[in-house]
Amino acid sequence: MKLVRYNRNGAVRLGALDGGHVIDLLDACPVGTKTELLSALSDMARLIAAGESGLDVVRAALANSRKTGVGRTPAGKVKLAAPLIPTLLLCSGENYWDHRDEKPEVTRKDPEFFIKTALGVIGPDDDIVRDERVTKKLDYETELAIVIGKPGRHIPVERALEHVFGYTIVNDVTARDRQVTLRADGSSVYNLGPGKNFDTCAPIGPAIVTADAIPDAQNLELKTRVNDELRQNNSTAKMIWTCAQLIAFFSTFVTLKPGVVISTGTPGGTAWGTDPELGGKKPMRKDVVAPQGYLQAGDVVICEIECIGQLRNRVVAA
Repeated sequence: MKLVRYNRNGAVRLGALDGGHVIDLLDACPVGTKTELLSALSDMARLIAAGESGLDVVRAALANSRKTGVGRTPAGKVKLAAPLIPTLLLCSGENYWDHRDEKPEVTRKDPEFFIKTALGVIGPDDDIVRDERVTKKLDYETELAIVIGKPGRHIPVERALEHVFGYTIVNDVTARDRQVTLRADGSSVYNLGPGKNFDTCAPIGPAIVTADAIPDAQNLELKTRVNDELRQNNSTAKMIWTCAQLIAFFSTFVTLKPGVVISTGTPGGTAWGTDPELGGKKPMRKDVVAPQGYLQAGDVVICEIECIGQLRNRVVAA
């Protein structure tokens, strides 16, 4: 199932994509549904926390809508919001070999770990603000994101995927000139806090696809286009650390609770990789990214992951 949040008459509603329609889950919920489960259909965080019983109610609502036609709106008439405002957005960097290869030298032997603020979360078709007072080197990073559904701490790798509610897309928008300081000897200093956190830094969407609908999250095509130019073109099969390994790793720091999102890193093809001023060192494939391809006002970024869909955002000047 593909679960969404959308705007209706000034309120954010929960829905599910069904063909070319958005199904309003509360409207389509069968008569007689328990009050506590109706409450779960009013908020994505509550729905995730409700676990399988919540998903059963979603299935019942979808079946009822298909039978009666209730709660159906053509998808083209709906403005989607971010499918979730995460309680915590944990991010892994340097998780594809080709992204490591295009950057200044790195020697990490464990996942890179940083946090993005939920204040930067925006949804599909919302604007990414390019503010030159913040950065002149605004970059894109298409990433598969894991939505945690079952709480756990010190989770073993072999059981990690049991804790997954679903998957979505995060564009880890980055201010490269705040993130990276290049030394005279060619080494670099990373400042992930300033480089990764600012307004509109975390587009998420278009939907949360439930885990049962993605049989193998380690075999999904991933692409980024800027103004129809292909910039990133890879597969989650090329991750250094798998989704299960990342869940286990992050759970050694904090208890992972329903609504936590883990973003799994981006492959090569970023604008940074072609920027010698910040240590970019790998000549990129001609079909992927032009030199100095940082985002400018008017650009349209489309992040696409197989089985999930497309996350589209326009860049605007502050």
